[in-house]
Amino acid sequence: MAPSRRLQHQGVPTPLDEPSGAKKRKSGASTNGAIKKQRKAGVVPAAKGTLANGKNAANSAGKKSTKGDFKTQQKPFVKPQKKAQLVEDDDEVVSDLSGDALDDSDVGGADLDGAVGGLDILGDDDFDSDADDFANAPSGSDDDVVDSDREVQHGVWSEDEDSDAEEALTAANIAGLSARLDKERAEEEADAEQELRQDALQTNIAAADLDLDDDEEDAKKQSMLAPDLQMLRTRITEAVRVLSNFKELRDPSRSRADYTQAVLKDICAYYGYSPFLAEKLFSLFPAQEALSFFDSNETPRPMVIRTNTLRTHRRDLAHSLINRGVTLEPVGKWSKVGLQIFESQVPLGATPEYLAGHYILQAASSFLPVMALAPQEHERVLDMAAAPGGKTTHMAALMRNTGCVFANDASKDRAKGLIGNIHRLGVKNTIVCNYSALEFPKVMGGFDRVLLDAPCSGTGVIAKDASVKTNKTPDDFLRLPHLQKQLLLAAIDSVDHASKTGGYIVYSTCSVTVEENEQVVQYALNKRPNVKLVPTGLVFGREGFIKYQSKRFHPSLKETRRYYPHAYNVDGFFVAKFKKTAPTAANAVHAQNASAANVSSIPTTNGGVEAKTKSRAAGNRDEDVDSEVEEDGVFGGWDEDEDSKYIERSLKKQIRRKGIDPKATKSKAVQSLAPKKVTEGESSKQADKPEKSGRKMG
Repeated sequence: MAPSRRLQHQGVPTPLDEPSGAKKRKSGASTNGAIKKQRKAGVVPAAKGTLANGKNAANSAGKKSTKGDFKTQQKPFVKPQKKAQLVEDDDEVVSDLSGDALDDSDVGGADLDGAVGGLDILGDDDFDSDADDFANAPSGSDDDVVDSDREVQHGVWSEDEDSDAEEALTAANIAGLSARLDKERAEEEADAEQELRQDALQTNIAAADLDLDDDEEDAKKQSMLAPDLQMLRTRITEAVRVLSNFKELRDPSRSRADYTQAVLKDICAYYGYSPFLAEKLFSLFPAQEALSFFDSNETPRPMVIRTNTLRTHRRDLAHSLINRGVTLEPVGKWSKVGLQIFESQVPLGATPEYLAGHYILQAASSFLPVMALAPQEHERVLDMAAAPGGKTTHMAALMRNTGCVFANDASKDRAKGLIGNIHRLGVKNTIVCNYSALEFPKVMGGFDRVLLDAPCSGTGVIAKDASVKTNKTPDDFLRLPHLQKQLLLAAIDSVDHASKTGGYIVYSTCSVTVEENEQVVQYALNKRPNVKLVPTGLVFGREGFIKYQSKRFHPSLKETRRYYPHAYNVDGFFVAKFKKTAPTAANAVHAQNASAANVSSIPTTNGGVEAKTKSRAAGNRDEDVDSEVEEDGVFGGWDEDEDSKYIERSLKKQIRRKGIDPKATKSKAVQSLAPKKVTEGESSKQADKPEKSGRKMG
């Protein structure tokens, strides 16, 4: 068979703005008119469904029977396919009639004037060659109609598997196919968006649902599983939002305590705190600020160095470090010696500037207590807990190596590092000593200023030491405040109230708890009426608490300053500054192991008062002793008459144990055990004899 003539002569395609369907319908109309003219001329047209030679022709036009067959098809996705085939076949017919059919010698000119595409002028050869053109066209024959069974089977399988069902991409149907693809894509995006909204809705429901009534078994199972951090974070945020506006957002069936317990439970699981410490820290802030505090503890504070003004200036040091590839800037307007380091290409602890003593690595919060103390030149200053030497060398730099700084530390190992920093930084006015800070009023006193950076729980430096989250117990917050109270009393007693330039005490901790800060300061104010709080001189920081839960403090505690990592990007810190206005009273409660020098001068009315006062100071109980003080200002003494009865009774019991009758006064054994009457001059000698005999026996 010769190749199809429609492939050899391709006409110019119709413009896209003018649809080809209109031309097809016009050519069909002209064909019908040509057939009517032939009937009038006496030419008998072929019967329906046959050509002039008697053969069946493909039904290229929509006949009644064919339309009936298409109405029985139920599948909506088959109809666009049929229409596309009709459009394509009509284009082929038009191309045949307008192209090669006009060149055929069998076609008459008269017939072409009436009907350009008449079917009765085609011969057998022409029909056979164009049979492929009408193969895909719908017709009324049984072979071309798809029955219902085949439609159902076609619907079950994917359209991608049937390659014959795919539509050919032409200029006529490209717009329709594009529109259909866009519609399918839009439906998929809508389904995806709806699914995301449903997931988000489920997450919000889970966040608002506070798991308050968990059984013990469920809690154990949940503890064994890895926590869903995203879910925990969402629940924490939702609970904090409700607590921030509790009246409007609360669930009427739940109280504030329920929300608080739920958020504390989630904080413990999310951040890794112990329940005790999480509750203690959460109670210091409003709900939203507490969440910011916990978040800030997960990020380390910026690295800060302090310029040693004994060796260099901050501007010169900054230029030297910048030349070594260090990115830095001043730590803030409140400090003239601090530099904040962002990035460094060299280790800051091994640069030539560091080894030469031009700077020291020191946290920005450690500048604050020294700035509050403000030591002056030619003063005597005491640093009760000096190691590793950052604050001591800072004080020496402010004093310009004049006066005298006593740097004390109770640990010999830490004192070695203190000595190293003092030598490296060129400090020459410092004396290093190794005493317990509680002994310092006894060892040395009369200082112009005293700095006490007391040992604490470290709740303000959790970013540096994450072990604080879990290793702190309620006992720690009883033991540490007790020690801090004794240290603060010792610091107050070591200061000379008559100092012309000083008489100041600065108390600081790296903790944010009230037990280690405001309560300690309040205790010192109660036990030392000769001191008062004064402004710290620091330009920033929050005021100390004057009321916390059920506790109430002196209004002057507003002069103290608190620093938080989420508020100032420094370690959590507390600073309080005292001014000593008078000497310590003789009958005041003194620090443990520090009362011998101060209590020995107390006037007594009898021999037992001084001994009891010493033992009382050594025990150093925290309770108030005002009820035990008599009107004359001293403690009560011994009742000798009552004591003699108890002594005589104990001697009789001792004699009976040895099998001797206590009433036998003439017995030598009784006389040896009975107390002898001695004169006042011999009383001291008789008192020493039992002690010596006891030592020999021991």
